[in-house]
Amino acid sequence: MYLIVGLGNPGKQYDWTRHNIGFETIDKLCFDLKITLKEKKRFKAQVAQTADAIFAKPLTYMNLSGESVLSLASFYNISHEKIIIIQDEVDLPVGKIQLRKTLSAGGHNGIKNIIAHLGKDINRIRIGIGLKPKQILMADYVLSKFFKEEHEAIINSVTIASEAALYILKNGIDKAMNEFNPT
Repeated sequence: MYLIVGLGNPGKQYDWTRHNIGFETIDKLCFDLKITLKEKKRFKAQVAQTADAIFAKPLTYMNLSGESVLSLASFYNISHEKIIIIQDEVDLPVGKIQLRKTLSAGGHNGIKNIIAHLGKDINRIRIGIGLKPKQILMADYVLSKFFKEEHEAIINSVTIASEAALYILKNGIDKAMNEFNPT
């Protein structure tokens, strides 16, 4: 059993903001798999399940995501190597994705909190949200909507990230990294 967690912030005002691209990917996965997310207060998350995976969107807000991930992993007895975190990444251009076998926060507060609760040995799918312009504060940038000219690339990256997540379920992270990471 895998645990696939998309990071983001709850609330309509955050839909399709740069920080919520993990949520958008979970929504795409659930739509494609014809499963429905339901709020589970015990996990502080919206959760859906298939035979081989739990899909979740933490409702703790980004900076406390580790609480929800730890709660889900503990309850379902999911080992760390079977956890996949889907996150936004400012160090990647819009439209690019990258798979990794370990976590490093790199200034991402949601990842910092997950590391604090679970450690670094967790798989992740990083989705590029574009490099932050120098004149904009990081918090303002990650909570901003995508520019019109970025829409096609970001929708494409959500599709590829969801395909990568499903590929990991069937083939494991190593084969997925060979398939989806740029060479």
